[in-house]
Parts: sequence; C-alpha cells; structure tokens
Amino acid sequence: MSLTVVNGLPAHVLIVHFVVVLVPLSALAVVVGAIWPSAARRMGVALPLLALVTLACVPLATGAGEWLEKHVDSDALVRRHAELGDGLLPWAVALLVLAAVIWWTARRSAAAEAASGERTQAVASRYALLVRVAVAVLCVGVAAGAVVDVHRIGDSGAKAAWHDGFSKTAHGDRDHNG
Repeated sequence: MSLTVVNGLPAHVLIVHFVVVLVPLSALAVVVGAIWPSAARRMGVALPLLALVTLACVPLATGAGEWLEKHVDSDALVRRHAELGDGLLPWAVALLVLAAVIWWTARRSAAAEAASGERTQAVASRYALLVRVAVAVLCVGVAAGAVVDVHRIGDSGAKAAWHDGFSKTAHGDRDHNG
C-alpha cells in the first residue's frame, strides 16, 4: 500500500473522501464553537485536532491527485479539477487557525471565569462580546468558503472522471429500445 495506489485503486479516489467529510465537519465545528462558547469548551482539544487531521488530509489528497493526473488522459476537465484542488489548502489552514483560536479562547475564558467567579467590568464584557461576534462572522465566512470550495472541487472531479464514462440509458433499456 502506498499513497499512490491502494488495493489496486488510485489513492486519490479514496483519500478524497476524507477531505469531503472532514472539511465540512471541521467547518461546522468551528462555527458552532465560535457561536456557542459552551460547545467550544465541551469540544475542547478535539476541535483543533479535528482541524489538524483535516489539514493533513488535504495535501495527501492533492499529492495523490497529482500522481493520478500524470496517469490519466489530460483534458480541460482534469486540468480544471487540479487547479481547483490546489486552492483548498489555504481554507484548511484557516480552519485550523480558527479552531486553535476558539479552543485557546474557550480554555482561557473558562479559567478566567473560574478564577474570578464573575465578570467585574461591563466594558471588558462588551469588548469580549464584540470580539466574539467578529470571530464568529470570520468563522462563518471561512467555513462557507471551505465548504463551497470542496463542493466546486468535487463537482469538477466528478465531471472529469465521469464525463464520458457512463450511458444515460440503462443497459436493459438499450436492449428493449434498440
């Protein structure tokens, strides 16, 4: 087993499924953690670890895809899919950074609340709320961008793989109609 071929199949075809599942899952977890601080505290270190695994899967899928690109007929659809695939890494990095910020902030705020027992300054509370809203808006934007990018990449990959690979009529239909 290698990162190019797994059980006789191109590894890209298998690895890409991790990306297709983990990017939206990480995006959802980041948004939930940003909007709902108690959820961020409950997720704990699992939030940045999920984003880290997601990030690790992206270059694995891209590398396996580059190998596959060299082993299939090159056409405009394959090239377009490869170009789109190269754009996912920054989204995955952004998800990891935001997940780490949310985890760190949730951990720090939980420790501060335990130490003080209550909020002491209304100004600090308003400032914290503004920062939380700004981070939540940023998280929603990055999450939406990452999920849309995964969709665009997957759609282009499906078109590249299947554009001439199937019949619009079932084999049984051709026997009866042909």
